[in-house]
Amino acid sequence: MDHPLQHPPTTLGKRTAGTDRLRTAVSYPDTRRITTRTGVHSSGTRPTLTVAQHLRLFQVAYRLPRLDHAWELMDLLGFGGERRTRAGELSGGTRQKLNLTLALMHDPPLLVLDEPYQGFDWDTHQRFWQLAGRLRSQGRSVVVVSHLLHDLQHFDTVHHLRDGRLHEEGVPR
Repeated sequence: MDHPLQHPPTTLGKRTAGTDRLRTAVSYPDTRRITTRTGVHSSGTRPTLTVAQHLRLFQVAYRLPRLDHAWELMDLLGFGGERRTRAGELSGGTRQKLNLTLALMHDPPLLVLDEPYQGFDWDTHQRFWQLAGRLRSQGRSVVVVSHLLHDLQHFDTVHHLRDGRLHEEGVPR
């Protein structure tokens, strides 16, 4: 399969339920050039840490001088009032919002999202697609990995993973 990635991204974290029929959707920027700095959507939150503590931990890991962008993402995703809440007390959808914020807070050019819709209510689902569209218009790439594929109008290409090989399904429009 031809793709614009010179060095495909490595996904960190645990592997989710195994299936050989994984679907991916890719939204490439116009430049089709991607660096190795990647934001990975993961379920790596710790239940005893607060949302603010998670942001501070990732701030140190990403070597960010400030958390302004993270606070803006929290407000955009509609959970800005949860700063002092422990991750273990958050609903599943709000934990997904936290994971998305952690993946985006360092402003990566490539974002890999594993099942990003899980737990989202309709409002968050719409905010997610607005955010993904904004990222794309800024030249960012968004890769969505899912066994469910709806909202195909948001994707530039759709691929299936079968027998360890990626097969292009075509451009959904």
